[in-house]
Amino acid sequence: MGKKIKYYLLLSAIILLGFVVRLYRIDFPLADWHSWRQVDTAGVTREFVKNGIDLLHPKYMDLSSIPSGKDNPFGWRMVELPFINGLVAAIIQSLGGLNAVGGLEGLVKIERLTSIIFSLGSIWLLYLIVNKFNGRQTAILAAAVLTFLPFNIYYSRTVLPEPKLMFFSLLASWGMIGFIFEGRLLMWFVGVTASIGAVLLKPVWLFIYGPALFYLSIVKFQFNLRKWWWLFTAAIITFLPFILWRLWIQQFPEGIPASAWLFNGDGIRFRPAWFRWLFMDRLGRLILGYWGLFLFGLGWIVKHSKKEGWFFDWWGFGSLAYLIIIATGNIRHDYYQSILAPVVAVFVAKGMYFLISIPKEYFSKSASYGFLAIGTVFMLGFSWFQIRDYFNINHPEIIEAGLAADKILPADARIVAPYGGDTAFLFQVNRLGWPLGGAIDDKISKGATHYISVNFDEETNGLMDKCQSLLKTDKYVIIDLKACK
Repeated sequence: MGKKIKYYLLLSAIILLGFVVRLYRIDFPLADWHSWRQVDTAGVTREFVKNGIDLLHPKYMDLSSIPSGKDNPFGWRMVELPFINGLVAAIIQSLGGLNAVGGLEGLVKIERLTSIIFSLGSIWLLYLIVNKFNGRQTAILAAAVLTFLPFNIYYSRTVLPEPKLMFFSLLASWGMIGFIFEGRLLMWFVGVTASIGAVLLKPVWLFIYGPALFYLSIVKFQFNLRKWWWLFTAAIITFLPFILWRLWIQQFPEGIPASAWLFNGDGIRFRPAWFRWLFMDRLGRLILGYWGLFLFGLGWIVKHSKKEGWFFDWWGFGSLAYLIIIATGNIRHDYYQSILAPVVAVFVAKGMYFLISIPKEYFSKSASYGFLAIGTVFMLGFSWFQIRDYFNINHPEIIEAGLAADKILPADARIVAPYGGDTAFLFQVNRLGWPLGGAIDDKISKGATHYISVNFDEETNGLMDKCQSLLKTDKYVIIDLKACK
């Protein structure tokens, strides 16, 4: 059996194991870490399933003014072009609809499986890219690191755009690398198509992975204007759908979440807290479990292969630019760093390969292998110790209340489900409405029909006194706002 076949079998085994570990708690309700952003994504899919797939008019369950600062009575959700939501909705419709797949639980499971499939594709693509520059051994190590980093395991099975963004980013890179090296127009087409998908999800991939492709083009094309023409054409084709989408959604300002704050809304960029959160807490603690920092740093400083040059360094520089530009967003949301997992995996893999291949006259082979084994186990173990709670459901009462409300309320009910502005509770109720209390009379005038609460606070107790309670337990209450004194 040839070496190439052996490595592909090993890669297949890694991907298979990667699939298995990503099934962990796949059937849990969507109320785990960052569920607020996940249910916003799943809510678009749910509305597509219920009301038909219309990619130009995506809606979800939140009718409030919280995301955009404007009342959103139609529930518009104008963020990324929802082509993945449309795909998942089409799958669910082909299986017979929400009831046929098990309601919200089935929808969430299919959403997670979709993310997992894209994440497994990312592992394969990273192997191909690293193999192109550094050979099969480093490539298989990079694929393994990307597969088993606990941080990436969790986020690669979430209902977020990021697992798909990672896939399209790597596919675009692989396609353009193939075109730059070999001049194949098929690879150019693959790269352009994937880059359109990536940009429509989130344009951040361009300054994470784009600089490396520009560097490679300079090295390979130099002053070949014909080749550069193909790249400029690719850039124009890539941006055109994104520009058209952004122009289109301006018609629905109430559905566009405020985003200017993501860049440096709280002035944290380059302050000590910025460095601490991103490089100590996120990279050091969550992603690399402290011990992986040594392998990561070693991988960045080892001598480059002639074919690689500065290609992966530019991945690193692009990642740093991303952290600098989207300063506040990266501090507030750790899932923003999930797109950087392939970059981290490459440098960790290069560090691992250095320890494996270091000549014995410099270091003891047994000591190098031993340190690599211990460092890898500690990296994965300490990272898992931090990440394991991400899978937990800390407020199961919202699921219990949501299931009860879904059974007894009419399909067209409009719900007030106070949860600090978090839409996770509203999603469990399977109705449109408001995720924050207050100004109840105003919400009633806007169509609110029922109030559901898992907190017996002053507002809830006041409504219980003057309105009819349809169902009350020690954990939650469902109140009919149409039957008030």
